Amino acid sequence: MSGRWSFPRSRMKMLLLENIHPVAVERLEEAGYSVETMKGALDEDDLIAAIKGVHVLGIRSKTTVSRRVLEEADRLMAVAAFCIGTNQIDLEAAADHGVAVFNAPYSNTRSVVELAVGLMIVLMRDVPDKSAAMHVGKWNKSATGSKELRGKTLGIVGYGAIGSQLSVLAENLGMRVLFYDLSERLALGNARRMRSLDALLAESDVVTLHVDGRRENSNIFGAAQFARMKEGALFLNLSRGHVVDVGALAQAMGSGRIAGAAVDVFPEEPRTNSDPFESPLQGLKNMILTPHIGGSTEEAQEAIAEFAAERLLGYLNRGDTTFSVNLPNVQLAEVSGAHRILHIHRNQPGVLAELNRALAAAGLNILGQHLKTDERTGYVITDVDRDYDPEALRTLKTVPGTLKFRTLH
Repeated sequence: MSGRWSFPRSRMKMLLLENIHPVAVERLEEAGYSVETMKGALDEDDLIAAIKGVHVLGIRSKTTVSRRVLEEADRLMAVAAFCIGTNQIDLEAAADHGVAVFNAPYSNTRSVVELAVGLMIVLMRDVPDKSAAMHVGKWNKSATGSKELRGKTLGIVGYGAIGSQLSVLAENLGMRVLFYDLSERLALGNARRMRSLDALLAESDVVTLHVDGRRENSNIFGAAQFARMKEGALFLNLSRGHVVDVGALAQAMGSGRIAGAAVDVFPEEPRTNSDPFESPLQGLKNMILTPHIGGSTEEAQEAIAEFAAERLLGYLNRGDTTFSVNLPNVQLAEVSGAHRILHIHRNQPGVLAELNRALAAAGLNILGQHLKTDERTGYVITDVDRDYDPEALRTLKTVPGTLKFRTLH
C-alpha cells in the first residue's frame, strides 16, 4: 500500500470519464500533463481495467470508485469529482490508500437554483399538462388551478449552498420561506428555520429537497412524509435519487394528495444517453421528469471544470489539499528554493518522530515542516535543501503507517 510517487508531469497519466468539460482537459494539458478522456461512465470491472497506470482519475456522478477499485489502482494519487456529490466514491478507502479526493461543491449552485425556480413556476401554472394537450391539438385556456408563486410558502429541506441561495431568490419572488436542516444554519433574509420536518411539511405549499447523498439519507422522504404535506402541494427533488421513495411519490400523485412534482434525480439512472430509462413516475399528470440536468448548464460545467482542475493542479504541483474531502486540508504556497516532501500516513502515534529520524539519517536539512491530521489520516509537508541523495528517501517507505509519499522539485 505504501510507495513513492514522483514522476515527470508528461509521464503522469490522467483519465477523465463522463464527458467532462474540455476546459478541464485544456487546463491540465497546458500544465504539462497527459490527459485521456472517455464520454461514458465505467462499471467496476471496466474501471479496474482502465485505471492501471493512471495517476489521476476524473469522474462525475455515474462512475463508482469502490474500495475494490482503489485496491487495484497501482499508481493513483487523486480523484476529482467534477460535480457536487462524492457519495459515489469510497472516501475512507481512498484515505486508506493515500488518495486525495476533490469535488466542486459550489460551481453549479446557481444552475440548480434557477432550475428549481423555473420548475416551481411551470408546476404552479400547470404548464406541463397544458403543453402536452396543445401538442395533440387540444386548446384548454383556463385559470382553474393556475396560481402565482407570490404569497406561497416554500419549504426547503437542506439549507446548504443550494438551499440557502434558493431561499434568497424565492423570497425576492414574494414567497414565504421555511427551511429544515439537521445542522445549525444561518437563516438568510426572512427565512425561518423549522424545528422539525413535520412542521415544515404542514405549512408548505411547495416542498423542495436539497440534501446530500450520505447513506443515512436513503428514503428519508416516503409515504409518511407525503401524507403530512398540505393537500394540493407541490414537490421537487433535485438532490439525490435515493432520498425519495418514488413509489410513494407516484401513489401520492395518483391520489391527488400532491398536485404536481418535478424530479431530476432517480434511484437508478442510465449510465449513458443510449441506455433506456424506466420509472413509476412516468406518465403521471403534472409530473416533470428531467435527466439529472440540475447542474448541467454550459456555465456550470465550465466553472466545475475550472475549479476541479485547479484543485488537482494545486495538489499535484505544490501538495495543496484545500477542499479535499477525505484528507486533512492544508493550504500551501509554491515551493521555492527547496524540495518538498509530501508524506501521507495513518494517524497513529510516533509517525512524525520516525519520519524526522529517517530524514535526518538521509542527511536532509529541514527548512520548514507542517503536520495536519484528522481522525483517520496524517499529512506531513517537509521542505528541505536541494542538496541530498534522492536514493536516501527510500527509507521513508519504512516509516510505520506510511501510505504514500511524493517529492516535488
